Amino acid sequence: MHRSLDDGWYHGIQRCPSPNFNERPLGEISLLVIHNISLPPGQFGTGQVQAFFSNCLQADAHPYFAGIASMTVSAHFLIERDGTVTQFVSCLDRAWHAGVSCFEGRDSCNDFSLGIELEGTDHLPFTDAQYAALIELTRALQRAYPAITNQRICGHSDIAPERKTDPGPEFDWARLRSALMTDKEA
Repeated sequence: MHRSLDDGWYHGIQRCPSPNFNERPLGEISLLVIHNISLPPGQFGTGQVQAFFSNCLQADAHPYFAGIASMTVSAHFLIERDGTVTQFVSCLDRAWHAGVSCFEGRDSCNDFSLGIELEGTDHLPFTDAQYAALIELTRALQRAYPAITNQRICGHSDIAPERKTDPGPEFDWARLRSALMTDKEA
């Protein structure tokens, strides 16, 4: 099924608008960054990622939250363990997911990238449902933003190696790349 993404919003999925974005500088969207997140760490299906990206995380709800509740971050998308996809920021806007980052000599990856968070950790495999949703979403993003070639899909660890490790060693890059291969790239 091909879903529309003509206005920066991926139609037919959940929306949870985040206030943590700003206007994207002029230029093409040409990078896709894969992350992982779970709140509290290692716990899934809590709804706390949505609260975090919406600035509604309660600092006293869990000891870990005290250190992050005041942060203002977001991503364009979250894919939960069951494959549910939620969008927080329009693709036409700059989500705050990459932080201090560099790709192919170009700093500030938020300016030209889209961020997808997978509910998970560095050390647990992701689910089949997540891979299916990620592949479908990535194909839609590549149709809408053709500068996002398979060579321009990376992990947070690739653009911020001194700070980040996600999506982690359990992420199956070969599975994603194989699914995205086209005859032209084979």
